[in-house]
Amino acid sequence: MTSSLLFEHSVFKKISLVENECELLLQKCTNSIVAPQLPGRDTPIVVDRAQLPRRRGLSTAHGQAHLLHDLANIELQAMELGIRTLHEFPDAPTHFREELVSVVLDEARHLKLCIQGIENLGFNWGDLPVLANLWTATSASDSLLDRVLIVHCYLEGSGLDSGELILNKLNGVENPVAREIVKTIADEEIRHVKFGLDWYRKFCADAGLSPADDFGLRLKKLSNQIPTRTTRFSIRARTAAGFDENMLTALRTNSPR
Repeated sequence: MTSSLLFEHSVFKKISLVENECELLLQKCTNSIVAPQLPGRDTPIVVDRAQLPRRRGLSTAHGQAHLLHDLANIELQAMELGIRTLHEFPDAPTHFREELVSVVLDEARHLKLCIQGIENLGFNWGDLPVLANLWTATSASDSLLDRVLIVHCYLEGSGLDSGELILNKLNGVENPVAREIVKTIADEEIRHVKFGLDWYRKFCADAGLSPADDFGLRLKKLSNQIPTRTTRFSIRARTAAGFDENMLTALRTNSPR
């Protein structure tokens, strides 16, 4: 296998390919690839944040479909980022790679749930433009410690905050079709972030680094690379995932706002 779902344009084909590609990557049966500047996309147009249409209220089917479309795009990028890490760090510990595959397959399932929810609301994947801001937060020059911090501690950690905020908004909505999908994703993302934090701490220990010191310094180093954080911390979800007060302080101080 010399190609990858990263270059495939159809989101449905990406979902159908992910399990086989993960298995081949675990067995190291694939050739190394140079990750694309942007992963393949079909109908959605990739735009800057300022060009995104304003979301309608969540009491409308259109508003909930727009929400799920945004979430589908996040899950799609998360799935692709996991595949990218598996390709770019073939010598990472086997147990790390196995756990990362589990995360990738969860992201693929979340993506499928979102697309099904969009269709149940009478809309389609590709009806709206999307961002690529999660993908572009990573770089071929990342170390494995950088990548774990960016994707699993920072990006997915921010998802814990927005997930709680969205659920609170949906609580007051009559017929919230999107709610069960959002809740499933929010609950399972806690485990994904815990995976990242556990391995971040282990990789720090292996490198003779103090996580208490490294987290803030590495976050500051990467601050021009990662997207802004826009919502308040969900202390409940972040604590459940394993963030300590030192990390929360570092995030308040060093992450872009």
